[in-house]
Amino acid sequence: MIVFLANRANLQSKRLHDRIRNRLGGVFDNVRRRRAEPREAGPYRVIGELDPRQFLDDEAYPVPTARIEIGFQLQTGQPYEYYWFNWVEPERSLLVGWHQDDTHEDLGPVHLQVNDGATAVVHERTRFIDSHPLDVLEHRLDALPDAVLAVEWEQGRPVGIDSATT
Repeated sequence: MIVFLANRANLQSKRLHDRIRNRLGGVFDNVRRRRAEPREAGPYRVIGELDPRQFLDDEAYPVPTARIEIGFQLQTGQPYEYYWFNWVEPERSLLVGWHQDDTHEDLGPVHLQVNDGATAVVHERTRFIDSHPLDVLEHRLDALPDAVLAVEWEQGRPVGIDSATT
């Protein structure tokens, strides 16, 4: 495990996203940084593609491709950064992601979300990590396989998440 003790107040958004891109380059394919789209918060996203069967160590996993999308917004008016850490499977219209932002305040500063296409099927309170964004990245990467495998399915559609697993 890598420990980051850098001063978060001195973070620069483009440099942070470049460091995320570099970190993901050893695990994911076609890793790139892009400017966020107008509907997305924060200035950048880092996207990487992967074989979920290999990443999850599950040869029976039902889709052969997925991607990860990560973005941080540094200046938020809060004492912590906002971020979006998403696993996306276009073939099944699945999104599983941690979102630390100003939505769903009833769940606290960060929640785990499962989407079926553009429709959220569940939001669940999850652990807030008050740490450097690169440390948050490591924690979420470590927890990602469990979160993806905890998605509950009915008739080929995601319907929830097994809270005991996440």
